[in-house]
Amino acid sequence: MIRGRLHHTPTLSCRTLGRDVFLKAELFQRTGSFKPRGVLTKLHSLSAEEKARGVIGISAGNHAQALAWGAAEEGLDALLVMWQGASEVKVAATRAYGAAVDLEARDPRDAFARLDHLLAESGRTLVHPFDDPETIAGQGTVGLEILEDVADVETLVVPIGGGGLIAGIAVATAGRARVVGVEPELSTAMHSALAAGESVAVTPTSIADGLNAPHAGRNTLEIVRELVDEVVLVSEEEIEEGFRFLYERAKLACEPAGAAAVAAVLAGKADAGRVVCVVSGGNVAPRTAAGILAGR
Repeated sequence: MIRGRLHHTPTLSCRTLGRDVFLKAELFQRTGSFKPRGVLTKLHSLSAEEKARGVIGISAGNHAQALAWGAAEEGLDALLVMWQGASEVKVAATRAYGAAVDLEARDPRDAFARLDHLLAESGRTLVHPFDDPETIAGQGTVGLEILEDVADVETLVVPIGGGGLIAGIAVATAGRARVVGVEPELSTAMHSALAAGESVAVTPTSIADGLNAPHAGRNTLEIVRELVDEVVLVSEEEIEEGFRFLYERAKLACEPAGAAAVAAVLAGKADAGRVVCVVSGGNVAPRTAAGILAGR
């Protein structure tokens, strides 16, 4: 369903971090992040009637771009719910792929309420950014590629927003490697859900906007609770340090969310044996990148 339509992204060695540390470069995926894997998998599962109604999604930007691109590939009408203050670069890219964008919501939490309203009003088919079994399965192909490319990998370090990426990787690699999740201290949807035993609302404010989910998914929480070995938190300063490292030493023009896994390794929070860090995306506004790079 996605073979031949998406890139098998490279897994690069990173001797500066350690002789057994690798970077899974998902920023080189179509639309600049891992998200098209889940989108195409979900779209493939839809009936003709579901496709005819048009699709709708919600996103800080990476899922928005992926769904806009995927819908265009399939000839489908797409509407994306984003929110005021979302990255202008990501909003513009979503529109450039051909989707309509709704920016009525004030913040991520308000955007989910707006999504529910538009779903009822429009009758569109939902393509969820993280908490759908098909989406989770699609994201799991990242893990399958890592197993194929890195012999004897011991630890996978994965950023967490709503949990779709880490859930898919954890299922795909179950029993083959440890899986460590990374969240910003200012965006703790999964960490808070694990502590509470259920998905709870949070108010995310991290510079890593791609990880600013207002809650973890119910499906993703169950998978993380069962299959993920540990979830660690990184500070904004640690994310920025990871970002600068990837730009300056690895020459990867990532976004802050894409730097979270490396941030955890640099901070000594996720280093165990032969490690692969998932660099999940590269959709960053030039102003944001320049500000972090200049902030040393």
